[in-house]
Formats: sequence, C-alpha cells, structure tokens
Amino acid sequence: MVVVAFAAYKVSPNGKGASGLAPFFDALPHSNSIALLEAEREQIIVMNAAAGTLSQAAKPTMVSPSSVMASAAAASGASDSGGSSSSDSGGQQVVQAAAPDPGTAQQIGYNMLPSFGYNQTTEWTCLLDLWNQESGWRYDAYNPSGAYGIPQSLPGSKMASAGSDWQTDPTTQIKWGLGYIQSVYGTPCGAWDHEVADGWY
Repeated sequence: MVVVAFAAYKVSPNGKGASGLAPFFDALPHSNSIALLEAEREQIIVMNAAAGTLSQAAKPTMVSPSSVMASAAAASGASDSGGSSSSDSGGQQVVQAAAPDPGTAQQIGYNMLPSFGYNQTTEWTCLLDLWNQESGWRYDAYNPSGAYGIPQSLPGSKMASAGSDWQTDPTTQIKWGLGYIQSVYGTPCGAWDHEVADGWY
C-alpha cells in the first residue's frame, strides 16, 4: 500500500503531492480499507488523549486477613490478652492471632495443631487465614467445583477417610484437612504460602 501511495504521489498529474492522492484512493474499487484505517487512527488519537488524563496514585496491595485482625486487636487492646508478636526474617513485625473462642471450629483446629506436631504460636495464624479464605470455617461450605467443608476437600468424600460423619462434623473435617496439609505442604504456613501465590492449596 505504501509503494502504491508513493507511486501515485509521484505520478499525480496536478503535482500537488499528497493532496493529489485523493482521486487515486477514491478510484479504488469498492474498498473500505481506507475508511477502516482512518476510523482506527481516530480511535487511537482519542485513546491516547484519554490515557493522558489518567494518573496512577499507587499500586494496589493485598492485605491478609491476619493483618486486619491484628490491627483490630491492637486497636481494641486485645493484644494484651493473648496475642504475641515476633519479627520475621525481613524485620517486619508479625502479629500472631490470639486463640479463638471455645466451642468453635476454629478452637478445634487450634487445639488439634499440636497433635500434628505444629506449634500453635507459629502455625495458627496461617491456618486461620487459609480456612477463612477457603470456607470461612463453615463445615457445610460448598463450592460448585465439588469442594466441600472447612478444608474444601475435592471431592468432599475424601474426608471419609477421617470419619463417616465427614459431612457434618468439624472435628473430622479439620483432622482430615491437617493431615492433607501435612502430607502435601508440610505445615499450615506452607499451605498458606501456596494459597497466596496460586489462589488454591
């Protein structure tokens, strides 16, 4: 197309250069390619002008549920009643979640950690975040993919290996879930790291 346009420019009878190309393009047989190119050019001009009005204030950041919980605990003074803190290898302050209320699925999970060899202080926050995100700690949480229960076993019937009451008993589900985490990821924090990186565990 460029060669044809240049040739038309050179041989234009009126010697007007580019303005002499109009009859040439008008003579193209029923071609709307020029009109399409012109429409695309106009759209690009409009988009460039619009993009010039945008500004980026800051890159969005992800906030973990545990950091929100820790902030709320610190604001209400609850950190004095059981929370502890430590520094990770990057020097960032990490606030550990306090033990949950008795009688809840979370309390069952918290109490079960030592039986799998996990330290409650270092692993509880990761387990809390993991199953908050996966199921909200609801024993009847169901995903259309077929995942079920607190640990979102896929399929849910896998949890039958931990007990026949897998559909309704949080203890059975948590026992299966911790066993799964131990065999695949080593620790709840290992599973949580995978969840953060890939959106599943």
